[in-house]
Amino acid sequence: MKHLIKLICALVASVTLFSGCAVIDHSAPSGADKSAAWVLLPFGNATETPFAGQRAEAVTENLLRSLGVAQVQRYPASLQNDNLFESGQLKDAARALAWAKEQGARYAVTGTVDEWRYKVGVDGEPAVGVALQIVEVDSGRVLWSGVGGKSGWSRESLSGVAQELIKSLLVPALK
Repeated sequence: MKHLIKLICALVASVTLFSGCAVIDHSAPSGADKSAAWVLLPFGNATETPFAGQRAEAVTENLLRSLGVAQVQRYPASLQNDNLFESGQLKDAARALAWAKEQGARYAVTGTVDEWRYKVGVDGEPAVGVALQIVEVDSGRVLWSGVGGKSGWSRESLSGVAQELIKSLLVPALK
């Protein structure tokens, strides 16, 4: 019996060990209509990694589609401020929201990337941190918000860890 308990404990520890480390917090589901018109607004980049905001936007846009949001339009390049020397300041949210209203969008998704890198060290594990929001365009009211951080193992890709994290945030948001 002791051997069985030890085996079960070892299996639980192995599953925990190989699942990577993640911390996720979010509000109640948004109740947003997935068949409505959605827009993806610029993400802030609060990292030292160039274009991390744009990378997270690309993952988020495609995950929204794969999770059943049929009408997703990305903001135009003229609203994009990401560059190699970005200070991490928030984008012009009012201008982006005005553009979303012009498009007739009902919902907007925006966010901030606070970590997007491979950790320094022997293993070089990928680490991602993002905060997302679903906003009702007409009122500007935040319907849902979530934040998470996830690190992977040395053989995992940064984009794969980012995709897992963003998906784990969006799934409960779209219920």
